[in-house]
Amino acid sequence: MNTHHKSLIILLALTLLAWTATAQQPRPKGPPPSQGGIAFTASTLPKDDTEKKILAVLADVNATQRRGNMTVPEQDGRILRVLTESIGAKHVVEIGTSVGYSGTWFCLALRSTGGKLTTFDIDPDRSAKARENFKRAGVDSMVTMVLGDAHETVTKIKEPIDLLFLDADKEGYLDYLNKLLPLVRPGGLVVAHNMTQRMADPRYVKAITSNPALETLFINMETSGIAVSLKKR
Repeated sequence: MNTHHKSLIILLALTLLAWTATAQQPRPKGPPPSQGGIAFTASTLPKDDTEKKILAVLADVNATQRRGNMTVPEQDGRILRVLTESIGAKHVVEIGTSVGYSGTWFCLALRSTGGKLTTFDIDPDRSAKARENFKRAGVDSMVTMVLGDAHETVTKIKEPIDLLFLDADKEGYLDYLNKLLPLVRPGGLVVAHNMTQRMADPRYVKAITSNPALETLFINMETSGIAVSLKKR
């Protein structure tokens, strides 16, 4: 498959995800919206027993550990999985492990691409929970966890990055971008969470929308807000 076709597939996936996210927003009580009797809702269906096990752990973490741990919503986790697998990512770098919820969604894709996750967090308690959740899901062999101030520890990364996910201190996004964008491969993605007008750092928004080397889309803006920036080839 040539570069042009890959870009079209990724663009189509992003468009469909944005449409699906809008379709799944909370609606007034009553019958679900339908077209020809079909309700427009979706969920992840397991392809095999391994995926079933991972999804069960994700459901448990979402139900029992979400409060106070700043995890992404399920819909956003599904978006991360689709993006990662769509570009055939071999190395995902995540800033903000929390309890490993988003990281486990990444691992759903990485088990198919043969890739790995390097994830950073500053909180030892959340990191301990994440380590246990990765182990329960059976994905711990794919994950390298780094504890400490990510503004300092990310400088240890030397290898190429296929997808960089920012979900930590919002005022730190620009610093993470400046330090890690040179390592993002051409055709790779920088994905930033909590990009609504209320939460986003204007400096970061300017950086990803004024750089001619990046093509940036904003999706799920009605809820958490996600910025997806393609590093052009």
